[in-house]
Amino acid sequence: MKTARTLRLALLGTAVALSLSACNRDAKPAEAEKPAAKAAVEGPLTYESTTPYAKVKLVLPEAVKAFPALYQKLYADEVGALKDYSEGAQSDRSEFGSADLPPYEKQILYGTPVETDRLFSMIRTDFDYSGGAHPNTTAKGVLWDKTGNKFLSAADLFASDADKAAMSRTLCGAVNQAKKSRPGSIALGGPGTTWSCPELSKVAVALAGGDQPGKASGITFLLDAYAVGPYVEGPYYLTVPFAALGKGLNPVYAADFAGTGKQGDVTNDLRPA
Repeated sequence: MKTARTLRLALLGTAVALSLSACNRDAKPAEAEKPAAKAAVEGPLTYESTTPYAKVKLVLPEAVKAFPALYQKLYADEVGALKDYSEGAQSDRSEFGSADLPPYEKQILYGTPVETDRLFSMIRTDFDYSGGAHPNTTAKGVLWDKTGNKFLSAADLFASDADKAAMSRTLCGAVNQAKKSRPGSIALGGPGTTWSCPELSKVAVALAGGDQPGKASGITFLLDAYAVGPYVEGPYYLTVPFAALGKGLNPVYAADFAGTGKQGDVTNDLRPA
């Protein structure tokens, strides 16, 4: 027969157990620890220098800081090149006695990035005036594989067995379509022109944005002035939708393309402000 003291202890234990059970029911489950976000690198996005001989400038977008290896390489290389340019300008101007002429000018501007699940892309525009009748502006694409942490070439976006001739014809058609909107231009391959369709392997490319986050809608081909026409026609930046490239895309990156976006002549949209 249980004593009164034993019964009191048993009841007390039951009450404590019930209380703990209620607390456990009310407690919120612990959240799974989230992986720490990759820290963006610290550092400047611009560089400027002005001397009596040269004015130079570099501008990088904020988004590039999310990729430390890419940022550090670009900033170091571009600043080094601009410093070399300034020194070269001083040497030229001193040697040729052109102190009365305006300083040389060079601007390297990186445009708004296009980012997919695996790729990060920018257009690099290089404005250079080193005397002469007019300045020169060139454009190239920067392609960065986020998974492999490495640069890609334009050729890496295309399948090794792609029909390059067919893709060149697609690009040539885009050029001729764009020429229709530029007064005085002459179609490639037409009478009275010495300009021919560009070789695909020699054309710089960048990813084209679209309506689906994390995806590119196509590829923008960057053709500088003189590439497919005289200087007066200017450059041609032409976006070809991924569907038009068919099986020409590298299967490794095919999943990075989807959706739709502006296509055809996008030159004015991509010119630096």
